[in-house]
Amino acid sequence: MSRLIHRSLRQDPPLALSGEGIFIRDSNGRTIIDGSGGAAVACLGHGHPRVLEAMRAQAAKISYAHTALYSCESAEALADLVLAEEPGGLTHMYLCSSGSEATEAALKMARQYHVERGEPQRARFIARRQSYHGNTLGALAASGNAMRRALYRPILSDAFSHVSPAYAYRDRRDDESEADYVARLAAELEAEFQRLGPGTVAAFVAEPVVGATLGCVTAPQGYFRAMREICDRHGALLILDEVMCGMGRTGTMHAWEQEGVTPDIQVVAKGLGGGYQPVGGILIAGHVVAAIRDGSGAFMHGHTYQAHPVAAAAALAVQQAIREEGLLENVQRMGALLEQRLTERLGNHRHVGDIRGRGLFWAVEFVTDRATKGTFDPALQLHERVKMAAYERGLACYPMGGTIDGKHGNHVILAPPYIVTAAQVEAIVERFGDAVEDALRSVAA
Repeated sequence: MSRLIHRSLRQDPPLALSGEGIFIRDSNGRTIIDGSGGAAVACLGHGHPRVLEAMRAQAAKISYAHTALYSCESAEALADLVLAEEPGGLTHMYLCSSGSEATEAALKMARQYHVERGEPQRARFIARRQSYHGNTLGALAASGNAMRRALYRPILSDAFSHVSPAYAYRDRRDDESEADYVARLAAELEAEFQRLGPGTVAAFVAEPVVGATLGCVTAPQGYFRAMREICDRHGALLILDEVMCGMGRTGTMHAWEQEGVTPDIQVVAKGLGGGYQPVGGILIAGHVVAAIRDGSGAFMHGHTYQAHPVAAAAALAVQQAIREEGLLENVQRMGALLEQRLTERLGNHRHVGDIRGRGLFWAVEFVTDRATKGTFDPALQLHERVKMAAYERGLACYPMGGTIDGKHGNHVILAPPYIVTAAQVEAIVERFGDAVEDALRSVAA
């Protein structure tokens, strides 16, 4: 047995030996299509020469510089590139090493912003149930992932409360129009502001496209505009977590571009560096930075590895490749093809309740019956069965259970790299469809 702590302590996973493009070769002798980019991370696939050369060149110049004394060229260039046009009024970047760290930074910055402006009573955060914002204690407290929260609930902060997700497939009533559903969700958020005291709320935190917890759920039209209006009315910030859905994954560089709103703070990570180095960060609106600059003059937060030179160099090369190789356009084209092929293969399957997503970020939710939307017994671990059946066919996908409430519901995500070709999309859907049918046969046996 391995001396590493793996996801399971009862069995060791195979070794990933090498990767090229969208393929991984492992110690079982298999060559696997990386159909989910790991956890929607490997947006450029594996072994991109531009990124490898950028990392080598940066390490040869300087591998580490502590930010108490120095900045570095790669981090400065990355911030300049990502924020070149000040998208949505975002003017500054803070770099760290993961999405969880980035969420922590966003929460702290929101808190400090209000204190600097003379509102120290703003110490509450509102997020959504069945959301996920990270696994550190602050980020987990913000998260509404019931399954991941359960063990640690006694040590999670009570500064966080949660409202309903925008999960129309299960929560929109038959007698509601889309506008009615949005109005009901807005009224719930307004009621939570009033329950807490509007002047005590620092921010509302949400994923524009919900990631692994709900499985690629997009919001109904007008939802985020309604949430933005409530935040503005009460002086709270809007924090949009795009760790999974951002940096091109949904077909635009920022997922919020498709929602008609802009955040005060945006959280980024996975698609920022494409898995080549551990890197995450936040993008911050100019007015938030100005309040801190004109107040105490310093963000009261920091990490040893923030703005790491090699991590920043890798992320810079990833972002240059996305822009210069026309990969956003490929995400849009291949995303449309992936949606089409998934719908053709599984759209009428009696155990497929919903196929949803955007760009190259798609999920399939499974049900016992399409009419009732009933769920499979959690003990069957249907999502894991699909994962293993897919692996046997040479495909890696990203499964999750507890879709609905942390216990019931199963879905599986496909999120291939932005470089995926039409032929590879066809192969992904063929292998995935076969795996779904095999897994469903196994639970019926």
